[in-house]
Amino acid sequence: MNFITNILNSLGWYPTVFVLMLLESTVVPVPSEFVVTPAAYHAASGSLNVFLIVLFATLGADVGASINYFVALYVGRPVIYKFANSKWGKMCLLNQEKVEKSERYFDEHGVAATLTGRFVPVIRHLISIPAGLARMNYWKFLLFTTIGAGGWHSVLAAMGWYLHAIVPEDQLNDKISEYAEYIKIAIIGLIVLAIVYFVVKSRLKKKNGENA
Repeated sequence: MNFITNILNSLGWYPTVFVLMLLESTVVPVPSEFVVTPAAYHAASGSLNVFLIVLFATLGADVGASINYFVALYVGRPVIYKFANSKWGKMCLLNQEKVEKSERYFDEHGVAATLTGRFVPVIRHLISIPAGLARMNYWKFLLFTTIGAGGWHSVLAAMGWYLHAIVPEDQLNDKISEYAEYIKIAIIGLIVLAIVYFVVKSRLKKKNGENA
């Protein structure tokens, strides 16, 4: 992923982070961990502001997710699936199975999926499509997307800041891959635990209501 770092260096970090995170939230497979983390890594040296990195990354995600949302809202499922199965969709590493997976995730978790989905690989950049197809309230969608994207980017920025203290720059990409896997596993585990908690709580509440 050195080419991404080269782009960040040559075009300016803040606008490039914004554009790449915009693309990542549409259907273009830009790995956010290789954008936000290196930017935060450099911020730790004092050359950038880490809070602005998170801000620009999150604003980019909001714009990209909004594009997906409105495209899905106005063109509908048949066109979305047709694009996913086209050569252009395949060039974006997209297919109908991935879109269906994001729809199932949205159906299972409701509108909160637009928040939690930002932490889940593959789902992250496609969850706005089922939100648009379901005609979710846009402002609620935008709020949840902002919270979810901001949280994910904050995690990546913290990782970049931490790696600056222990890893030389020529080893950064390898360490990002290694640490990103640990983070993904931990976050997915937390999401599963949260879902289990709310399901159990809901069933206990329903059971108590029936016994009352």
